[in-house]
Amino acid sequence: MDIIDLSTVTSSDENFLEYLDQLCATLGFDYASYATTSPVTGAVQGYANYPDAWKMHYMRRNLHRVDPTIHKSAQSIAPVDWSRFERDERFHAVFFAAEDFGISAQGMTVPVRGPYGDRGLLSVTRACPRPEWEKLRRAVIGQLQVAAVHLHDAVMRSDVISRALRQPRLSQREIEVLQWVAAGKSQMDIGDILGISHRTVEVHLRSAREKLGTLSTVQAVGRAIGLGLVYPR
Repeated sequence: MDIIDLSTVTSSDENFLEYLDQLCATLGFDYASYATTSPVTGAVQGYANYPDAWKMHYMRRNLHRVDPTIHKSAQSIAPVDWSRFERDERFHAVFFAAEDFGISAQGMTVPVRGPYGDRGLLSVTRACPRPEWEKLRRAVIGQLQVAAVHLHDAVMRSDVISRALRQPRLSQREIEVLQWVAAGKSQMDIGDILGISHRTVEVHLRSAREKLGTLSTVQAVGRAIGLGLVYPR
């Protein structure tokens, strides 16, 4: 399985590496990385704002084959704190050497799933006392989940074939409901506006979340905006 450093690839949609830099600066992390398996080629595509020396070490030794932040996190649908990983041979193969490059084993990975089987992983790390890490994690987890969806969708849109595969078919009512959510309306408000019950609103939201491959309504709105199905207010 190949690994591709996307930080070396020019994208007409996003400067992905700059996005990671801004994410770290805004939320207070040392480093961030992103990886996805292409639904077209099967290759692991990834990039990070880690030091170049570490990225070369990682790629030369094919550490993506054993990296628990990739393989363990991909099995989850919820954010995974790295403290949950077993300190086994694979963990040490990655993180024992990482410490020599100034990279902490304290971090978190946010999985993202798309509507056509595509998956992405946004990972962040910070060297700090454990109580400080716990406080930071709780404060930014929501923002990280939205950022993960945004970044994954941007990467998918940068590939013509993947883009064609990823256009979900939402009903007009589902789009209307998401548009009103984007406008800041509650389910009760939306039901009154559209003349339907708030339970029916939830049915449409649940269907939209499933079609868009998201866990929350906030993520669904963000993905719908990114796909041009819904417009921000």
